[in-house]
Amino acid sequence: MKLDVLQTPADAPWYAQGLKFTCTQCGNCCTGGPGYVWLSEVEIDRLSAHLKLPREQVLEKYCRRIGDQVSLKERRTPQGLYDCVFLNEIKVGGGQGRPAQVKRVCGIYDVRPLQCRTWPFWDGNLASKETWNAAAQRCHGMNRGPRAFTRERIEQLRDAPDWPDNPPSSK
Repeated sequence: MKLDVLQTPADAPWYAQGLKFTCTQCGNCCTGGPGYVWLSEVEIDRLSAHLKLPREQVLEKYCRRIGDQVSLKERRTPQGLYDCVFLNEIKVGGGQGRPAQVKRVCGIYDVRPLQCRTWPFWDGNLASKETWNAAAQRCHGMNRGPRAFTRERIEQLRDAPDWPDNPPSSK
């Protein structure tokens, strides 16, 4: 007698049923341990146009060379963290006896690099459910909110060669 057994593809990733992510624009992904935000040549040109600065000045003021690649610079905070050079703090609200709140925002949001646009769907975060949940400890938008991403969309974002349409971190 042969039993029919439902089979699932052995190569199906742990996130095959999809994941939830809704960016809260908290800035936590823009600070932390030292790291790299890699820029393509096209992204350097986009940044230059956005800032209305010559390419050479953008590279000197905001970027650093790591071997043959270019990354955004970081600023060391008094707390010992490393903030992206474009992470800004602005005061919002307050008045009538209430203190203003500090909100952290990206100073180049409209031209942020592909790496930023595709957060949190990076190989390292997608390696396992454990690595995803570890990243979610710092990112309040992971596993929460109304936006759900299918396996296909997650993999499109993970593998995007250039700016994806409707990125997960869009406003």
